[in-house]
Amino acid sequence: MKIKGRIFLIVDENGKLIKDIDTDQIYHNAYLHITDENEMAKYAFGNLKGYENFPELAQENDIIVAGHNFGAGSSRQHAVSCFKALKIGAIVAPSFGAIYKRNAINSALPILECPDVEDAVANGILRHGEVVEIDFETGEIVKADGTKIKCKKPSKVQIDILKAGGLFEYGKSIS
Repeated sequence: MKIKGRIFLIVDENGKLIKDIDTDQIYHNAYLHITDENEMAKYAFGNLKGYENFPELAQENDIIVAGHNFGAGSSRQHAVSCFKALKIGAIVAPSFGAIYKRNAINSALPILECPDVEDAVANGILRHGEVVEIDFETGEIVKADGTKIKCKKPSKVQIDILKAGGLFEYGKSIS
């Protein structure tokens, strides 16, 4: 399974990946009454300073790259669904909040844990706007020039759930 898309860095004013982005910053609780996923797309990162206009800037298959502990906080499904509605290709971070990680996998939102991604951004190896390919089978980010950034290889079950389109579809395929 491979995904090709444009890197969208989520950085602070110093150009460092933002750490500990919680589910309230991803999707504010003021909009939890919305149940239409397409409507949820409008509010992605709406509570993250400097990224309030993310839905207007995001493109289909964009690969969000953020710092440690992405999706910390509550079990807010909206914080996964808003990215699915925007057709985000994947989210890459050194680590994810445990509940967010489980929700993303179960919903077939591709995520990749990449401990070295902060160094890759700090050293200019990964740049905002460049197109890369994520190979989930090998757990690598592959740049156009062939440079590879090693990440944690997703489990077979995670890849199978992604391929099936989510946990419920996966469950149907194995029963």
